[in-house]
Amino acid sequence: MLVIGEISNLSQPSSGHYYFSLKDEFAQVRCALFKNQLRKDSLRPENGKQVIAKAQVGLYEPRGDFQLIVESVEDAGLGVLQKAFEQLKQKLSAEGLFAAEHKQALPTLPQTIGVITSPSGAAIRDIVTVLKRRYPLANIIIYPVAVQGEQAKYDISNALNRANANPLCDVLILGRGGGSLEDLWAFNEELVARAIFASRIPIISAVGHETDFTIADFVADIRAPTPSAAAEYVSPDQQQWLLHYQRLEARLYQLLKQRLYRYHEHIHHLHKRLAPQHPGQKLARNMQRIDELELRLNHVMHSRLQTRRAKLATQQAKLNQHAPSVIIQQQIQHFALLQIKLANTVMQRLQDYDKRLTQAAATLHAVSPLATLSRGYSLTSLADTGELLHSTEQLRIGQLLETRLSQGRCISEVKSAC
Repeated sequence: MLVIGEISNLSQPSSGHYYFSLKDEFAQVRCALFKNQLRKDSLRPENGKQVIAKAQVGLYEPRGDFQLIVESVEDAGLGVLQKAFEQLKQKLSAEGLFAAEHKQALPTLPQTIGVITSPSGAAIRDIVTVLKRRYPLANIIIYPVAVQGEQAKYDISNALNRANANPLCDVLILGRGGGSLEDLWAFNEELVARAIFASRIPIISAVGHETDFTIADFVADIRAPTPSAAAEYVSPDQQQWLLHYQRLEARLYQLLKQRLYRYHEHIHHLHKRLAPQHPGQKLARNMQRIDELELRLNHVMHSRLQTRRAKLATQQAKLNQHAPSVIIQQQIQHFALLQIKLANTVMQRLQDYDKRLTQAAATLHAVSPLATLSRGYSLTSLADTGELLHSTEQLRIGQLLETRLSQGRCISEVKSAC
């Protein structure tokens, strides 16, 4: 059974046992707490202390007195706090402050991380140490507050309100080191709980040790077992990002390979269509188009490779702060080899295609009607599409025309069409 009362008449003989009375305003009862029931962390009886005793009824036979054989003693104040904790927890839970649908997701790569804690405690040192090691690019804003005492709940709620009024942070860490229930009580205050719930910035609660639970833990978007764990939650995993960029590298290689294959198939298809008909005009346009595609392809590949190289260099600089240098160096070397191999492959294929087209053009030119241009004829086509003109119905006023002569070309504008 449990008995609550004030300790009086305390005595401790050389045996190490405790003998005392528990009293309230109505009665008192003798108690005995034997030495073998005491643990290192057990509360020691003191005169005048209000306690809750777990005990069994016993009989002291030499005097014929009934007494309580105490098994453990707990500070009555803690029992009151625990009751207040459970009552507030039930109240806020009924209002939906703990509901999962109100939880906000943490940002993947936060630029600024806010920390609400004591500026002199171990928690701030642990958080800053982990963030500097794992994610040195992040900005850290510290909101110094009292984390214990009567003023603490006002400091914490005001800090949460300030952080939301001037939203510089992408995520907030609210925490402190371990302690007793009384030490952590500021994080069980209703004022703090409602400030957390009203926050538009995601909040990680990191109060005490892994076994400590506060109202703030239930209202916050995520609970971390320790302040150090909270810092790990908001900092990216270097291995995951390394794998991400490896996948991007492989995807880039496959996209370039597929695009080159499609160009090859397209050119091969055009060659099969043009070979039996010897269409000199279309062949000339296709040659020009291939030249343009070659320039565009070179430009696109060079631009993308430069962009990826710059991005990779930036990420490499970030990861160098906390990634194994040997692995990163291997990846850089591997990427460079792929670039060289890709560039060589592309240039070799483009040279092969250019050579084949040049040979085909020479063959077709021998029988091409373009040879008639040297006798004073000309070819006129639409400048924007390259379509040959056969009739004035194809013309529009203001349209640009390209006229091909035996030597050179000229551009003209349509003023009228008859």
